[in-house]
Amino acid sequence: MTDPAPVKVAGPSRWSQATVVAVRRETATAKTFRLRLPAPSLHLAGQHYIIRLTAPDGYTASRSYSVASAPDGSPEIELTVERLPDGEVSSFLHDEVVAGDELEVRGPIGGWFVWSGNSPALLIGGGSGVVPLMAMLRLARLTDARDLVRLVVSVRNRAALYYASELPGPETTIVYTRQADPSDIRLPGRLTASDLPIVPDDATAYICGSSPFADVATDLTIAVGIPTERIRVERFGPTG
Repeated sequence: MTDPAPVKVAGPSRWSQATVVAVRRETATAKTFRLRLPAPSLHLAGQHYIIRLTAPDGYTASRSYSVASAPDGSPEIELTVERLPDGEVSSFLHDEVVAGDELEVRGPIGGWFVWSGNSPALLIGGGSGVVPLMAMLRLARLTDARDLVRLVVSVRNRAALYYASELPGPETTIVYTRQADPSDIRLPGRLTASDLPIVPDDATAYICGSSPFADVATDLTIAVGIPTERIRVERFGPTG
């Protein structure tokens, strides 16, 4: 089965109040926020939600954050947020938000960078770009479709690896660029074509990371034989 075209999804919901039910630290600069929505989330793996903050004087700031949790019909979702220097929203979330607080959210949003869970997929993430790909991996594991996905994560060292206790498995490859894990036989270094696993000819590649990382990963993906029409890229920048 293939998934060559964007998935048609319903439009995003109106703004609503979500309750923070848990906050979990992933790395020194990243936290995962578990939110309970007023109704079950209808998100697809790869979509995102917007969080909007409103100051007492009426000033608002909003940012988009990818959903890390698998679509499971639950009213709860997880958003992993990296704290960026001088980031208005990310700094507030990291420094002020605790379980029991309420946040204004809108979503799910996005119809291009989504995986429906029934077609072969090569997932390539750089650093925090693993977040939407984690939703895809979790979906594959939840639905016993592990054989359909292969995830490659490029990260500086183990301390910077999101979901460190959950991510490793037969479907995943972790590439350390600065300092390798003691058990890793691969020397630290940038992602190369040899780090990419063999996938079916009809696999779709999902690449998420900074613009420089996305450019390199796209070139490597083409080099291993995946045509450009089967490559989907999501880039991010420092807009915290």
